[in-house]
Amino acid sequence: MSFFKKLKEKFVKPEEDDLDSSKETSEESSDEETKENESVESEEVTETAETESSLQGETEVPDQETVENDVEDTELDESIAEGPEDDAADTTEEEESIAAKFKKGLAKTRNSFSSKINDLVARYRTVDEEFFEELEEVLISADVGVNAVMEIIEELEMEVKRRNIKDTRQVKEVISEKLVEMYYGDDQESELEGLTVNEDGLTIYLFVGVNGVGKTTTIGKLADKLKKEGKKVTLAAGDTFRAGAIEQLEIWGERTGVPVIKHSEGGDPAAVIFDGIKAAKSRNADVLICDTAGRLQNKVNLMNELSKVKRVIEREVPGAPHEVLLTLDATTGQNAMSQAKTFAASTDVTGIALTKLDGTAKGGIVLAIRKELEIPVKLVGLGEKVSDLETFNAHAFVYGLFADMIEEYEEESQD
Repeated sequence: MSFFKKLKEKFVKPEEDDLDSSKETSEESSDEETKENESVESEEVTETAETESSLQGETEVPDQETVENDVEDTELDESIAEGPEDDAADTTEEEESIAAKFKKGLAKTRNSFSSKINDLVARYRTVDEEFFEELEEVLISADVGVNAVMEIIEELEMEVKRRNIKDTRQVKEVISEKLVEMYYGDDQESELEGLTVNEDGLTIYLFVGVNGVGKTTTIGKLADKLKKEGKKVTLAAGDTFRAGAIEQLEIWGERTGVPVIKHSEGGDPAAVIFDGIKAAKSRNADVLICDTAGRLQNKVNLMNELSKVKRVIEREVPGAPHEVLLTLDATTGQNAMSQAKTFAASTDVTGIALTKLDGTAKGGIVLAIRKELEIPVKLVGLGEKVSDLETFNAHAFVYGLFADMIEEYEEESQD
C-alpha cells in the first residue's frame, strides 16, 4: 500500500463506513421500535377503556409540578438513551478533527511548500542530480534545517535508486514517507508522542521559555484540555517577574475553572511552586502545571533561579518534573532553534511546546528541532481558539503538509 493511501485511511474516514454504520443503526432502531409499538398497542387498549370511564365523570387537570416532573424524567431518559451514540460520535469527530486541525493549521506552510514542490516536479520530468539540488533548496526554505535536509536528500537518492523511480511525480510520496521516518528515527512512536504521566501520584509539568512566545497561553489551553479529559488540574503562577503575568494566569484559571496558586509580584518563584505542590496534593489534583518567568537564555541569574525551582520540585515529588516543556514561537524560525539549543544545554528539556504554527509558512522547524536537538515536539498550537492546542503527531503533521498532494494522488489513482 502506498504511503499517501496509508495517511488517507488513517485520518479520513471513508464515506462507505458511515453509510454502513448508519444503515445498521437504522435497522436496529426499527426493530426496537417494532417491539415497543407492539407493547404500546396492548397498553393502549387497557388505557382507552379506563380513559373513557373517567371522562364520563369530572375531567382531571394535572397540576404544574406533575407536568414539570414528567418533562424532566423524559429529558433524563432521552439523555441516557443517547449517551452511547454520542460517545461513539465524539470519538469519530475527535479522530477526524485532529487531521482537520493539522490541515488547517499548516495551510500557510502547505501552500508554500506544495506550490514549490509541484513547480519543481513540473519542470523536471526525470529524477536527476539537478532535481535533488533544487529540492534541497525547497526544504531549506521551509526551515527544515540544513543537517536534516542533507540527511533527507541522501536517503531520498538511495530510495529512488532502490525503487528505480524515474518519474518525478512519484518522489512526492517518498518525501512524505522519509519525513515521518526521520522524525521518529529509532524511537518508538509511543515514546515521543503525548505527555508523560505519573501513574503513582501527582504529575508535574514545568514550562520554560523566553517572554512573548505564548507560554502562559499554552498553559491555559493545556489546563483546559486536561480538564476536559477528566483530570483535576492546578496551576502555579511561578512567573513573579513579569508585570501582569500572575493576572494573566488567573484569567485563564477563571476561564477554565482551574485553581491558581499565587504569591505577590516579585516573590520567590520556588516558594510559589512549593505552595502549588502542597495545594495540589491537598486537593488530590492529578496534574500541577507550573509557569516560570520568561527568561533570556543568556541571563545566568534567571537560569540559576530555574535550577532552584527544579530542585524544590524534585525534593517534594521524587521523579518530577515529569515534563520540562520549552515553549517556542514557530514564527521566529531559526531564532527559536537558537533558544532551544541554549535552554537544552542549561536545563533538562524533555519536550517542545511549539506555538503559532498556523502563523508561519516555515513549519519545517518541527523537523529541524527534532533532528538537531533530538528533543520531541510534544504540543503544537494550530490556531487561536482554546481547543487549537494539539498533541503532536508526526503522521498528522505530514498529512497536513501533503494534504493537497494526497487528494491529487487519489484523483489520479481513480482515473
